[in-house]
Amino acid sequence: MADDTDAFSPVLGRIPILELAPEVDGGVWPAKAFAGEVVPFEATAFREGHDLIGVDVLLLDPTGAQTAHRMHPLGPEHPDRWGALVRLDAEGEWRFRMQAWADEWATWRAVAGKKIPAGVDIAVTFQEGALLAERAARDTRRPKAERRYLSEVAEALANDATPAEERLAQASDDRLTQIMVERPVVSLQTLSATRRIVVERTRAGVGAWYEFFPRSVGAKKRADGSWQSGTFRTAALRLPEIAAMGFDVVYLPPIHPIGRSFRKGPNNALTAGPNDPGSPWAVGAEEGGHDAIHPELGTVEDFQYFLGKAELSGLEVALDLALNASPDHPWVKTHPEWFTTLPDGTIAYAENPPKKYQDIYPINFDNDYEGLRAEILRIVEYWIGVGVKIFRVDNPHTKPLYFWEWLIHEVNAAHPEVVFLAEAFSRPAVMQTLAKAGFQQSYSYFTWRNTRAELEEFLTTITRDWAAYYRPNLFVNTPDILTEYLQFGGRPAFKIRAAIAATAGPLWGVYSGFELYESVARPGAEEYLDNEKYEFKPRDYQRALVSGDSLAPYLTMLNQARGAHPALRQLRNLTLHSSEDDAVLVYSKHLGGAYTRSGKSDTIIVVANLDPHSVRETMVHLDTASFGVPDGQGFEVRDLVTGQRWNWGAHNYVRLDAFYEPVHILHVKENG
Repeated sequence: MADDTDAFSPVLGRIPILELAPEVDGGVWPAKAFAGEVVPFEATAFREGHDLIGVDVLLLDPTGAQTAHRMHPLGPEHPDRWGALVRLDAEGEWRFRMQAWADEWATWRAVAGKKIPAGVDIAVTFQEGALLAERAARDTRRPKAERRYLSEVAEALANDATPAEERLAQASDDRLTQIMVERPVVSLQTLSATRRIVVERTRAGVGAWYEFFPRSVGAKKRADGSWQSGTFRTAALRLPEIAAMGFDVVYLPPIHPIGRSFRKGPNNALTAGPNDPGSPWAVGAEEGGHDAIHPELGTVEDFQYFLGKAELSGLEVALDLALNASPDHPWVKTHPEWFTTLPDGTIAYAENPPKKYQDIYPINFDNDYEGLRAEILRIVEYWIGVGVKIFRVDNPHTKPLYFWEWLIHEVNAAHPEVVFLAEAFSRPAVMQTLAKAGFQQSYSYFTWRNTRAELEEFLTTITRDWAAYYRPNLFVNTPDILTEYLQFGGRPAFKIRAAIAATAGPLWGVYSGFELYESVARPGAEEYLDNEKYEFKPRDYQRALVSGDSLAPYLTMLNQARGAHPALRQLRNLTLHSSEDDAVLVYSKHLGGAYTRSGKSDTIIVVANLDPHSVRETMVHLDTASFGVPDGQGFEVRDLVTGQRWNWGAHNYVRLDAFYEPVHILHVKENG
């Protein structure tokens, strides 16, 4: 007797439904979205022969309520591919699946449109149509008036006394067509597999970040050459200025005690002087470790004062989670098994050859994984209790990825509002997997993508290929990264990079000093000279603003544009366009009126001269249909940078002077 367990079970349903999106590795992990994100759902669906089908995406929200959303063919470039845009607002885990069905009326109407004019099978064809209309009329879920109308249609189609042309015309009546589209006559309903999508709070996917060192704000040099560190109280005085520029998140490097052993001096010197503060990433000293605050910054109460002032300014605070330890960290004595011991008995310090970090011991997760992960969870929970809801994680790619999957799951299960940003500049597979494993945000390759070809490839990757799980935070600079583009591009380079970062994605960030055009690098390095990681660096932001030497007004304009235009607060809605100059990048961000609170569509076109040293003149060619303007129709645009207005169409001349304004940020005026 055959064993039923060996019976073949087909994968395909009656109507094949394949390649669901958004989907991450076949459903191993849930896809991601943020509250308010417009998500493109897609599937490949078809049936045998020529009969027509319809497809819906069925969404179950976190409460279990189901809604159905009609999908539409994506066009001849994507045969049998169906898509629908849905705005997801409720936080929590959603589930979705696609339902395909035979669209019997649409199939009949297509067949009748060919047979009747050709004089083929006229009587039987109308009988088939009449039966379908009669079947629809018996559907008690339809309004009574609609059912009466469908009965009348059935009678008219079956009336042989009426000329065939008139009956066919009635079958194409606009009212009837609309009814059959909204409530089709279906059969052979087939359901796909179920997939998950986790919707996190909006700040997980939308935000403008500003990084600064609290010890530098209010720092003063004494007469003897020593420094008086800034504190959380003095740093709090900077918060209203940051909020006034339109930033949402203030990110602080590690605020913990800094080790003294092998402390680095200015410009990463191996020997530090008695007044050198050391790198905040060399965490831990006799005053404490990851759950302690550097005494020069203040107390826990002072930090909570800082958090309160940030909240009053409309800012959230992100804290660095740097799983590094200085040689003076308490763990070195209490848990030496959490580090790697070399054959000579010494503990291995961090290296990224040729770079050496003698002031940092990397953590070894393989000697006492359970104990170490419990301690790190305790630390994270401690800072959540203090009031921190966002963590920027330093170098997560140098720790086991399955640890992060566990930690983020544990934290978000209890605190779904907590956001983790992965600072991982690594191989694509590593960066992708960190995002899949749970990181809500990620640093990206944007910092080094400067040419048009590089940027177009990058933007396609983040808005299409990786968008189901990877949220790039487009930082323009960091304490570690001062690119050659900024070193040698002059002030136009700062505008260009900021404009693209702020408009291409809903997450972007700057490290303080960017608005002051700081661009002097340590010789032979992509790193700032007199780097703030190793010394105090107080800055006179107000003086620069008064003298006109500050980019702050430009950054403010960019953040105001992001606040005013919902299209800029989405990730997956970017469309690349073309220009006849390889140094001119063109893209648009569009959001239809069905997805905005105002009910009006929102479109931004960005045209950027990527050459910070010249004037560029070229023709720009737009696919206007991608933002809802019919081909050949003109439209008005207003430049959010200068306030100028122009009448544009599909093909437009542009002139961008890098020394005046290198970027157009154009708002398309909605017709009507």
